[in-house]
Amino acid sequence: MGFDQAGGRVEAMSGPRFLTLADVAEVLNTSTAQVYALVRRGELPAIKIGGRGQWRVESEQLESYIQRQYVATREFVDQHPFSEADDTVDDLR
Repeated sequence: MGFDQAGGRVEAMSGPRFLTLADVAEVLNTSTAQVYALVRRGELPAIKIGGRGQWRVESEQLESYIQRQYVATREFVDQHPFSEADDTVDDLR
């Protein structure tokens, strides 16, 4: 089970319980290398399976990560109000 943007509970997305890093990258519209970095930094919990050590991310963990990012983004926006003088994307990094 996950949470919507308002903090209300919603059912976990239907589909497989575990996702590959490539699947997660597709959901987040980013690269597999970026997802791997999130996993290795501990920001996105994952497990290693099999003799080749393939990474898997549980769907609920991905949803939780996404919700944490919404909260972090909301806090950033609150602390850095937008003004018309903010005309470059570099200021947001």
